Amino acid sequence: MRKRAAVLCGVSVVVAGSFTALPADASTPRTADATQAAKLTWKSCGTTNYPTLQCASLKVPLDHHHPHGRQITLALSRVPHTAKKFQGPLLVNPGGPGGSGLTLAGFVAGSLPKAVAAQYDVIGFDPRGVGKSKPALDCKPGYFNPVRPDSVPSTPAIEKANLKRAKSFAQACGKKYADVLPYINTVQAVRDMDSIRAALGAKKINYFGYSYGTYLGAVYAKLFPERVRRLVLDSIVDPTGVWYDDNLAQDHAFNDRHRAFLAWVAKYDSTYKLGTDPEKIEAKWYAMRAALAKTPAGGKVGASELEDTFIPGGYYNGYWPYLAEAFSAYVNDKNSDPLVEAYENFAAVDASGDNGYSVYTSVQCRDADWPRDWSQWRNDNWAVYEKAPFMTWNNAWYNAPCAFWPTNSLRPVNVANAKLPPALLFQATDDAATPYEGGVTVHRLLRGSSLVVEQGGGNHGITLSGNACLDKHLAAYLTDGTVPRGGGEADAVCDTLPDPEPLSPASASARGSTLHGMLGFRG
Repeated sequence: MRKRAAVLCGVSVVVAGSFTALPADASTPRTADATQAAKLTWKSCGTTNYPTLQCASLKVPLDHHHPHGRQITLALSRVPHTAKKFQGPLLVNPGGPGGSGLTLAGFVAGSLPKAVAAQYDVIGFDPRGVGKSKPALDCKPGYFNPVRPDSVPSTPAIEKANLKRAKSFAQACGKKYADVLPYINTVQAVRDMDSIRAALGAKKINYFGYSYGTYLGAVYAKLFPERVRRLVLDSIVDPTGVWYDDNLAQDHAFNDRHRAFLAWVAKYDSTYKLGTDPEKIEAKWYAMRAALAKTPAGGKVGASELEDTFIPGGYYNGYWPYLAEAFSAYVNDKNSDPLVEAYENFAAVDASGDNGYSVYTSVQCRDADWPRDWSQWRNDNWAVYEKAPFMTWNNAWYNAPCAFWPTNSLRPVNVANAKLPPALLFQATDDAATPYEGGVTVHRLLRGSSLVVEQGGGNHGITLSGNACLDKHLAAYLTDGTVPRGGGEADAVCDTLPDPEPLSPASASARGSTLHGMLGFRG
């Protein structure tokens, strides 16, 4: 942990120095109170799992620099407070970019201690472009339909096929949403959050974000520090690397996490019968990949789809037993049915996924500069692939539309902030989607913040997931603002939960925790 943090120190000073204080789109924040006089009309939209959930909609400017221009609609959700003591709205966001937050409000309200949740209106929202907000983006329906070209561009023809796909997606977005794309970005989404605050009639908000939601929260705090009451960030984006460098860092971290999965498979050789040597098991995994590149399983799972299927295991180890069973069945029994089922459960992209990806690319490609010269992508990704082959090229093609994006780029926001009340940060040491360095960086950038580390943890999104030590700190903070204070890199350290065991008949219906289903994949 110290070594990784020590490397970060040298990097973050250089990168932070390259920031301007705020991008042009953020430099003149307008007050939503003066322009947002909307009254929210809440209606019941409860579900079996979240019976007290209420829903509303809010019109906001497409371009907050022209508040009386074209309006778009945000979908909101709420679990209202029930206690006499009311601490205001708690806005929650699951990340993405492109993740829907409507049901997250119900999850957070139901997962916090009842006495704590009762003091807040827990507010979920679909960010602009997402889900039930309008317009909802869907640049190219079916973009991820199987079977895609092999992600590893081992021949010029394979690279050409993948480049053609990436260019076609960027062109489709530009053709379909030319008038909208310039305003699908983090800063405009942050201004939407302030419009939500104003419509709720609150002078300040409390905020709880996971994954990309941590960057959203940090940017909100930068633009509107006087409007932040409490700030919780879980699984933290490194703001000094948005977004090209952050994605390259992910590749190394996911490779490490995939190898942790393979070591876990080796531990349970009596169940999976793939051997006891993780390196030999890794060779079997790549042999499976090569075979699927030639003959996709069920006409659906080729080499790229295999990577898609196993990448979720890097986010959440609760999926490991299902992935291991599919791996074992394919290798030992020549049975591809469990692998196809795992693909359908963890990787197949539906209309909601198409929407999420359209917003993901729209935000990330607009937020910051990406190389426009494909030769830089080629050189950088081959260099990373040599050390971390598991996800590198899959991730490269996932982000490749940004090399051809039809809008120009903004400048990242320097989230360094000395004007906030104490913020509470949570970070697992072995998180692959938002590597540990991001938590350490934001801890340093947000003066007075407190960092709680899950030692040895590799899951992405760690609070409200069963770790009582982490949840104790979260509950204390939301109760009265208490944060732990330590003398080292972390202010508090919690041990991680044990890795899962192989499936038993009683657990065979589980598909991971509710939270990790909401957070989705790709951060």
